[in-house]
Amino acid sequence: MSLICKPFVFVRHGETPLNRDKLIGGRTDVPLTEEGERQALAAAPLLSTWNWSGIAVSSLQRARRTLELALPGAPHTVVDGLRERDWGLIENRPISELPPYESTPPWGESWETFSSRVTDSLNGLLEQYEIPLVVAHSGVFRVIRYYASGTPYGDRVGNVVPMWISPGKTEEEWQIVPLTESLLVR
Repeated sequence: MSLICKPFVFVRHGETPLNRDKLIGGRTDVPLTEEGERQALAAAPLLSTWNWSGIAVSSLQRARRTLELALPGAPHTVVDGLRERDWGLIENRPISELPPYESTPPWGESWETFSSRVTDSLNGLLEQYEIPLVVAHSGVFRVIRYYASGTPYGDRVGNVVPMWISPGKTEEEWQIVPLTESLLVR
């Protein structure tokens, strides 16, 4: 599988109590902290400069609330396939206990199943919209990073840090950089 070669913007949800406490969140449906709400509000000026062709958001409340605060009243589609990976029995455990991404946690979702679900969802959006905005989770970003660099490993994307995801001339040449207003004016 691969991602359709079209640009889009990715935003990870705001901080949650589990992020703050360095715990594995996965499918656990938690709200934003006050800091997470501030992060979402702080992204509003940049995100509102663009007339998005489509906006998609994970079905989990932390992503939906981030979008609600960053772009109040914006038309959007809830895409269940963009929800975070199910980490099974290790959800709510310390992040230090996170196994390699290629491993399947007990009673959890395999990397193959997760990345396939996310890829199908992203490709559906890329087929439908010119430059969509996607509001989801760090695991979804790891799938994107996998296509861009060949590995899901690397620094965790920041909470509510909009990222410009842009293909190069080939499927292997992706650019991932923080979004700036100048990138949206292309």
